[in-house]
Amino acid sequence: MRIIIIQIFGKKNCSESKKAERFFKERKIKYQFVNILEKGLSKRELETICKVYDLENLLDKEGKEYKKRNLQYIVYDIEELLLGNPILFKTPIVRGSKTIALGNVTNLWKKISEEENK
Repeated sequence: MRIIIIQIFGKKNCSESKKAERFFKERKIKYQFVNILEKGLSKRELETICKVYDLENLLDKEGKEYKKRNLQYIVYDIEELLLGNPILFKTPIVRGSKTIALGNVTNLWKKISEEENK
């Protein structure tokens, strides 16, 4: 029997993260929810995600925290900023063994669930 490894990196109060959880729950697919605000992402996890998405895309520029910090007017190192302030990640980040999805993209969530159930 194959162990299903789907991780949802999200925020507990994020509606998009809740949608990802609901997607997998409704299909009775096991997943691990990682509260990015409590655990954050390791540098290695971030590097894995950056094989698919640019760092720039991981930064939630529409979020309250980005605006509150006036980051649109500041020069910063995106990797350092994200690793030190996980609240600035765009979520959810859904990771399967072969596919990574950023945001509410049910077509990629479906692909991840199909890959993990083979």
